[in-house]
Amino acid sequence: MVSSEPLPRPTIPELLGRAVREFGDTPYVVTPTDRLTYAEADRRSALAARWLLAAGMGKGSRVGLFFTNDTEWVTWWLAASRVGAVAVPLSTLYTPAEIGKVLRLADVGLLVAPTQVLRIDVVERLEAALPGLSGQEAGCLQLPSAPYLRRIVLTSASDRPWADARDADSWGEQGPALVGPEILAAVEDEITPADLAVMMHTSGSTADPKGVLHTHGTVVRQTSTWPAAIHHLTGIDRAPKILCAMPFFWIGGLLAATGALHEPATLLVLPRLEAGAALDLAERERANGIVGWPAFTQQLREHPTFPDRDLSSAPMLVSGPLDLAMNNVPDGFPTHRSLTETAGSFAFTDTRIVDDDGSPVPAGTIGELLIRGIGVMAGYNKRERADVFDADGWYHTGDKVYRKEGDPRLFYVGRTSELIKAAGANVSPLEVQAVVETFDDVAQCVVLGVDHPFRGEEVCAIVVPASEAVDVDVESLAARAREQLSSYKVPTRWILATSADIPTLPSGKLNRRGLHALITDGTLK
Repeated sequence: MVSSEPLPRPTIPELLGRAVREFGDTPYVVTPTDRLTYAEADRRSALAARWLLAAGMGKGSRVGLFFTNDTEWVTWWLAASRVGAVAVPLSTLYTPAEIGKVLRLADVGLLVAPTQVLRIDVVERLEAALPGLSGQEAGCLQLPSAPYLRRIVLTSASDRPWADARDADSWGEQGPALVGPEILAAVEDEITPADLAVMMHTSGSTADPKGVLHTHGTVVRQTSTWPAAIHHLTGIDRAPKILCAMPFFWIGGLLAATGALHEPATLLVLPRLEAGAALDLAERERANGIVGWPAFTQQLREHPTFPDRDLSSAPMLVSGPLDLAMNNVPDGFPTHRSLTETAGSFAFTDTRIVDDDGSPVPAGTIGELLIRGIGVMAGYNKRERADVFDADGWYHTGDKVYRKEGDPRLFYVGRTSELIKAAGANVSPLEVQAVVETFDDVAQCVVLGVDHPFRGEEVCAIVVPASEAVDVDVESLAARAREQLSSYKVPTRWILATSADIPTLPSGKLNRRGLHALITDGTLK
């Protein structure tokens, strides 16, 4: 379903308003314990937005969100967006030190959080993150470690004097009253596509995480292609139900949360990625597909209850490729997943592929990806533009890609730091993985470089057999790999493992560093 109503301005409040008018009764976010329609998301976020305005938050204010994937995250993200504040999602994987660092770096003025996130006591974690917090009073925090932070809002009752308690039943009872709905409407009218909307943090080459800044216009435009991609992957022409295994506090989750505002789509989310609970939710809600990391899809398929589940509504989950980026690729390299710096899409992005001298390369040749245009970030927090973009406005991504003649897609070879330097030759782990995973006796393959006394690095393949009953022969794997790969790309070290042996982050993404450590210390051999 494509909206027939043009969007007057590409801003998140305008996008939400259109969604409510056109498909307000459709479920937007469903968790194991809650359901949120577009209309209810509008109602809840309006109350929160009116409270934020009364609390002094407005255009340019930095509002931190410390939630897992649930309806509260969506409510407060929309609320911050509706008042023109910059939403700053914080990862629930952060240690206290990391929480304190991001609150300081992002100049967060107000932080919203529940009292409990999974097994985390948020009150205790915040007190560990912010020295001196326990002696503060609500509404007027003064902390040298986070000098802009004035309020911490907890969404359920707490006995801490430094916390504002703010749940659905207490609007206006404590602290500032709500501003009138006409004030919120007037504020939303003043939000423009050029205004900053969100700051997403991503790891980089520096000790501090990078705060990627996006405007309303960029977020709305770049997520506009998400519904079409979902329809294509699922084959569903009605409102799809998608198991979203990407955290909202990372770009993949924000892409889904905003993308589902363009056209009706129900996001099925869990506070914690656990295969059994995900299958329960997918089966109960008749999910049509999944967006998430390949390792989590593999965990779903290996769950002991998987064969007995009724997942007929989601054929891509049952038998589709583990990695959706590998769907219909010509050479075994995945399509580029996009970047945090482009808000999850390349739709409104100028791209250029260049060699080491900065000259454009022809189709079929690997080079570095450069990006610019209205689909690219406004910049990095606290970094001058000249420190981020070159003189012609290009951002140098460090990603190695190529493009096929007549094909608009970008094919991702890897980052320079991921390439394996084996006896002086560069080897792309993705290319080797793609070949090995075509073998019938292999369910999953991860390739990385490990230290070697003579070759510098050797190509190491960690292989998960297709089933416990399959007896995988390493020599046969190597022989078949040699039929499709140059000799220097063929793994010289093979490790047979189970999927449980391969470490993943709580998001389901491969923990490449952790896997390398297991090989180095001999745990996997």
